[in-house]
Amino acid sequence: MDLEDSKSSSDVVSDTCGVLDLHPHAGEDTEGQGTSNDVKEEEPTPDLEWLQELYEEDDDDGDLALVADHGEKWSYAETARMFKLRRNLDQLDSFRQQKELDVEKARENLKLCRQNITSLLETRDNLEKEIEHQKVTDNSVAVLRLPAQHKHLCQRLQNEEELEGQINTKLRQQERELSEVEEELGRVDLLRQELQEEEQLFQVFKAQKATQRLKQEKKVRQNLQQKMKHFRDKQETMLKEEAECQRKIEESRASQRKAAKHLKQTIKRLNQQATEKEQQNRELLEKRIQAVMSLKNNIEANQECLQIQQSKAKENVQQKKLQQRELKETLQAQGIYSIKNMYQQNQLEETKRKQEKFEESQKSKRMEIVAKLLQEEQLMKSRKSNQPPPLKPSTNDKSLFLRRDAEKLLSYLDPSPPPVVEETALITFRKIRDISSSSSASEDSEEMEEPIQGYVDHQSLADSIAEPEFSGLWNQDYKKLVNAKTTPPETEVKKEEPSMVGGKLSSTVKKGPSFISKPDVIFFEDFEVGKIYKKKIVLINISYTVNNCKFVRVSAQLKDFISINFDPPGPLSTGMSYNVQAIFRPMINENLEGEIHFTSPLGPFSVPVRCTIKTCRPEVDSQFIDFGSHMVGQTISRTVTLTNKGALGTLFSLDTSECLTPETSHVQLPSHISASISLEKCSENTSCNSQESFISTHAGEVQPKQQSQELCEASQQEKPAEGPEGMSDDFLSSYVETQIDSSDSSDIRLGLVREGEIGPFQSIRLDVLFTPTIPGETRLDFYIKFSDINTRPIPIKVRAVTTSIPVWVVEPNIDLKICMFDHLYQERVVVQSRASTALKLTFEVCPEMRKHMEILPKTSVIQAQSSFNAQLKFMPRRSLSKDAEQFFDIDTGVLEVPMTVYVAGQVKPAHFTVQAIVTSSDLQLDQTEVDFGYCSVYESVTSTVRLTNLSLLPQDFGFVGVPEFIEVQPNDGFGTLLPQETLEIELIFSAKATKNYHFQFNCKSGTNRDLVLSCQAVGVQPPLELSHSLVQFRATAVGDQSTARLYLTNRHADHNQPKLTVTSAVKDARGFCFTLPQDSDISITPSVGRLDPGERCCVMVAFKPRLLEQDIKEEALRLAHQATMRSEEKLERTQVEPNKEKRGIMNPKSRTAKDQKTNKLKESAVPVHIQPGSAQWKEAEVSLLRSFSQRFREYTIPCFVSDDDPSETDRQLRPTWSPTNTLYLKVHCPALQPPLVVTSNNGHNVIEFQQVVVGEKLIKKFTVQNISKESLDLKSSVLDIHGSFELLTTLRSIGPGKEQTLAVAFRPTLVQKYCDVLELQCHKMVIQMSLHGEGVDPAVTSSPSGGLLDFGYVLKEETASQRVQLHNSSAVAVGFRALLASQALSRSQDGADTLALPLDGYRGSQLQLTKGTQNYSGLSVFTVKPVEGSIAPGKSQDLTITFQPDHPSVNYCDRLTIELPNKHKVMELKGAASSRIMYLCGGDLTVPTESLLPPSITSQPQLTESEVMESIPFLVTLRADCRAGVIKPAVRELQVGCIHSTRTSRKSGQFYWEDVASVQQQGFSVEPIKGTVEAGRRCTISITWTPPSGYKPFEVVQMCVPLTLKGDETNVYSVTLMALVSVTAD
Repeated sequence: MDLEDSKSSSDVVSDTCGVLDLHPHAGEDTEGQGTSNDVKEEEPTPDLEWLQELYEEDDDDGDLALVADHGEKWSYAETARMFKLRRNLDQLDSFRQQKELDVEKARENLKLCRQNITSLLETRDNLEKEIEHQKVTDNSVAVLRLPAQHKHLCQRLQNEEELEGQINTKLRQQERELSEVEEELGRVDLLRQELQEEEQLFQVFKAQKATQRLKQEKKVRQNLQQKMKHFRDKQETMLKEEAECQRKIEESRASQRKAAKHLKQTIKRLNQQATEKEQQNRELLEKRIQAVMSLKNNIEANQECLQIQQSKAKENVQQKKLQQRELKETLQAQGIYSIKNMYQQNQLEETKRKQEKFEESQKSKRMEIVAKLLQEEQLMKSRKSNQPPPLKPSTNDKSLFLRRDAEKLLSYLDPSPPPVVEETALITFRKIRDISSSSSASEDSEEMEEPIQGYVDHQSLADSIAEPEFSGLWNQDYKKLVNAKTTPPETEVKKEEPSMVGGKLSSTVKKGPSFISKPDVIFFEDFEVGKIYKKKIVLINISYTVNNCKFVRVSAQLKDFISINFDPPGPLSTGMSYNVQAIFRPMINENLEGEIHFTSPLGPFSVPVRCTIKTCRPEVDSQFIDFGSHMVGQTISRTVTLTNKGALGTLFSLDTSECLTPETSHVQLPSHISASISLEKCSENTSCNSQESFISTHAGEVQPKQQSQELCEASQQEKPAEGPEGMSDDFLSSYVETQIDSSDSSDIRLGLVREGEIGPFQSIRLDVLFTPTIPGETRLDFYIKFSDINTRPIPIKVRAVTTSIPVWVVEPNIDLKICMFDHLYQERVVVQSRASTALKLTFEVCPEMRKHMEILPKTSVIQAQSSFNAQLKFMPRRSLSKDAEQFFDIDTGVLEVPMTVYVAGQVKPAHFTVQAIVTSSDLQLDQTEVDFGYCSVYESVTSTVRLTNLSLLPQDFGFVGVPEFIEVQPNDGFGTLLPQETLEIELIFSAKATKNYHFQFNCKSGTNRDLVLSCQAVGVQPPLELSHSLVQFRATAVGDQSTARLYLTNRHADHNQPKLTVTSAVKDARGFCFTLPQDSDISITPSVGRLDPGERCCVMVAFKPRLLEQDIKEEALRLAHQATMRSEEKLERTQVEPNKEKRGIMNPKSRTAKDQKTNKLKESAVPVHIQPGSAQWKEAEVSLLRSFSQRFREYTIPCFVSDDDPSETDRQLRPTWSPTNTLYLKVHCPALQPPLVVTSNNGHNVIEFQQVVVGEKLIKKFTVQNISKESLDLKSSVLDIHGSFELLTTLRSIGPGKEQTLAVAFRPTLVQKYCDVLELQCHKMVIQMSLHGEGVDPAVTSSPSGGLLDFGYVLKEETASQRVQLHNSSAVAVGFRALLASQALSRSQDGADTLALPLDGYRGSQLQLTKGTQNYSGLSVFTVKPVEGSIAPGKSQDLTITFQPDHPSVNYCDRLTIELPNKHKVMELKGAASSRIMYLCGGDLTVPTESLLPPSITSQPQLTESEVMESIPFLVTLRADCRAGVIKPAVRELQVGCIHSTRTSRKSGQFYWEDVASVQQQGFSVEPIKGTVEAGRRCTISITWTPPSGYKPFEVVQMCVPLTLKGDETNVYSVTLMALVSVTAD
């Protein structure tokens, strides 16, 4: 089996391979395409690269699940390689077979072709011989015919020879390919042998695998048999166990049956106990309900008093507040300090309140003492009763003694007489004590003890309150009741004690009430207001002792209506009775319930009282009526008796509605008697009261009766239309008619009596009729409704079954749909019979329809239990409207014909109706002649005709016989017209030549009706020609622009024109003029021009959609109106009026003024005239763009062509224009909403940079918003690379509703005006932003204009300031910035700060450094304010430069750079600082630079006077110039100055030279030698050196002279004079 499977699998593989894949991929299986017999001619030679791939494949990819017994295994790669090799070899074999087949076919074709050639050669030879023979016989006809056959035969022979060559070539090629394939097969012979060996080995492995699998299956089968055997054993064991279990179950059931008997007895006993307990609980619950009802009655009786007390309390509080306010005002008017006085009064009241509280506490303590005394008295009496009676004093004397002691104690505690409440409490306690001391107290007395004790506690609590909460209840009624109960003497109480029989107490005690009444319930039924009713009651003593009773009271709800006549004669023995008379005087018409309360020594009891008003209690004898089964056509009647068992009459009505709502559940008929209306209202009030009381009882809340009545009255006032008086007679009559119609619509209907009045204890018969018309079950549910709202409707259900007639028409309504006049229509009429005999049928058609309708056959016989088919023919004539007026409606075309089928022996004939809609089949054209007028050969003229379908059926139509120069649209003149549809047909005429056209064509309908249409036209050729007559612009957004290019050509040629009144010379030059429609978005350039013969002109047509000015103005007015309304609403919200009275009593004049003010506000808000380009204009434009929808407009633009060219001399004359030469250009202009809008700058597309200083950069931003529903990718145009505008923002994608802000920079480089256009592009539109700006040169001057600013000498830590003024004389604002070199971040190249050494007059000094000595504190020596700013045009700005040194130095210097746009100004700052007011300057520095860092030693020791007076070295170098042997003396000047300072009081200083004589010997002269210097000034000292005699050349003369300066301190300078002669060459 496995071997066969492997063979079949290999066969399948070889079969599915198909054509050889000559270029297989490694590891990829080729899909077979099946072996085909038809091989393509051009097939490439097989490429056997797969052989190499097979050898290169890896054999370690995976294992195939084939394992031999000896341990060898087949890998997955080897198996795949084997199958792949077999597949490819099979493909190669099939390829060789195919090639062999091709070679054989080619050889057969070659053989066949050679046979054809041989036969053609023979035929040619025969034909040549025939030609020779015919020439010999001189047969001219054959001689002329046979050469043609010879030629044809030669041609065939030539073709066959060519085909032979092709087949021979193809055969050689196929043989070569076959040899190549065989060669390849020879190469793979070894591979084929290896494959066969591998396949044999694979089959061996498969066989081994199958053997192994069989062994495994055998083993599994043995295991399964063992498992089945084990399962059988287990099943037998389970059956045995189940039998044993069944036996045990039966035994347990028997024991359960035995135990069930005892269990039932136990459950029965438990149920009896539960029933007894439930009965006890029910009795207890009834007692509690009675207690709750009594409490409810008490609360209801005193609720009104509580409300009065609360209202009085509120009034007292208000009066008290009012009195306090008046008192306060009075005191303030008298000048008394009211707050103090009121405070004193409050203190007095507080004191009184505390005193009353103290008295109450004392009273409660007294009550406690009294209670304790009574307890002691009771205890003593109980002890006495337990002890034998003493002989001397009696208990009465002792109790009297104790009572007297208690009264004496009370008099000591409270000298005032005891109140009535305390006396009552004492009496009550004594009574309770006596009752409890008796040994045979009854259960009723025990139950009475609890309410009395609660009452006493409540009385004590009420007396302890300053003002009782329920004054009426506790002070009046209940006090009298308690007094009445406590007044009987002790003798009466003793009568209640059980009698002693033989020294023992009687053990018989009666539970429950001691008296019963007959009747049990006093029932006043059906009472009327105003009458008096009396009832006699018999009270029977059912106790076992002599007893008496006393009338206590009537329930609160009955005390105003019921009075009791009861005069008890005295005590009664058991079984005796009293007569009591109850008199009932009703004053309201509502149900009353209550009790008459009596009391007896054994306990209270009551007699229930029920008072019911007259009610309506209707009943019916049956609520279900079943008619049974009846035939169609019969009439059956049933009767329902309505009886009113109540004493109140009512109105009734029958309602057949399916469901009743609360509004329709009662009869709402107009009342004719006012008394009945009042009764209904009273009954409604009663029902409301009862409902309210029911709800309050179940909710656990007690509401007063007055409140429930008010609620009922309010509900009646809210719904006045629900009562009987709220309906009109018209509505009632229409309602009744509707009900009657609805009841009569079915087979079951009601009788004539459908409404009326039923009196007390009366009966009315109601008829129900059943007239079957339709077979089947019929049901009718109706209700008997009553005007009494307390009476529920009575539902009555009626059922009946209708059986059909024996012969009937299956389809009672035959609908012929829509029919046309003069067309025949047929329909089948099916008659069915269920009778058991054959019946005769007669079909009758009404006389009016006999010309148009017919039934065949007219008479027939229908067999039993079968059907009969008749044929109905209907052909409506045009006279149908006259023949059958009653059946046919001319306006609608509806035809309804009743038909009758008479059946022999059947009383009711079978009826059916034939329905149809008859219509005409006419089509109508609104015009039959069409004149196209003049039509250019370059254009088409369109005319419209209207085709109307007058039929009610769709009709096909088509225009036939249409000439080639006419086009009919839509759908090439063919289509279908719906009923009553009118279609506009466009006739497009295109003139082919210049001539007159007269033609006709027809319009045919589907019913073969012809409509003839006559047309005429004149074809002309204008002298000018447009390249396109239709321009279709793309959908252009508002604000974008689309352009199209056309060419207008003057053709220089002669054309044959028709003979018209207007002739044109085509060879002349022509003028043209395009006339644009008004308010169009189209522009044409050029619109006017002149063309010479043969000349062509380019015409640009631009479409730029825009918004109309009128729409923008209207939108602006609307926005202004909305803004006005919002401002008015805001104004109304902010206006707060003082109160409602002032709003109500507003002066009419003020209202008028307010209205006028509002009108003025509206008029002022609405702009009178909105200027284009204004903010309101732009806002309205943006609003319209956001709400803009798609718009399509079509323009036809005429191009007028002149008839001739005016001469040069007559240029002023207007050329003549002819309509025949006019060209027309049609333009389609679709506009859509712009996806991008500019939201900034009020939507302006122009960015004005104004004037900008050259070199400065000004950035302006504008915002665009995407108002479309899709994302937009923005792109921008390239700005001028040599321009001054630059787009700084990177464009990105904008989402729907998003915005993007773009920044544009303007940096002018020259003084000129700049202009550029920035285009923002998206896939739907382009926004052009115009950029404008102007570059200007700033003109800023400074004063002082010098490059050096010297601050001179300043005392250290003092300040000196100077100002530099900058003046802007240009037309734009100029920005500036002041920078100090000391504060700049930049450094010199070597990294060190630079200095400017003031060498003064030393001419050879070249050191000019920028940065000098700085302050030790780190603060700048020089400061500038402001550092930066802007100078307005024509304005000036002052810069304040401050010099503030913190240590003495002469090396303070800095550089101030004022940066301006495109330029800068530099000023050198210089200053010196001294610690003394006198200073010396003008000499040479001994040290080239000064350290910029502060000294390392900050704290110096205090200097002595000698150290202070130490001289200061000062060097002065003099150089005498020797030129040509002549020596010029050297001169130097020193400056001695005095600093003006506010810290010293000195106004001047002195100086003088010492030891001048020694200096003079060396040729030095000093002038002046001494002097005085004013504060703030300088004195110049001149030092001259003339070389003395004996001076040696190049000798340096040096002398030291002291110079003393006296100011705030004395300074001595050691001036070193060093002189030398410098020789200068000539």
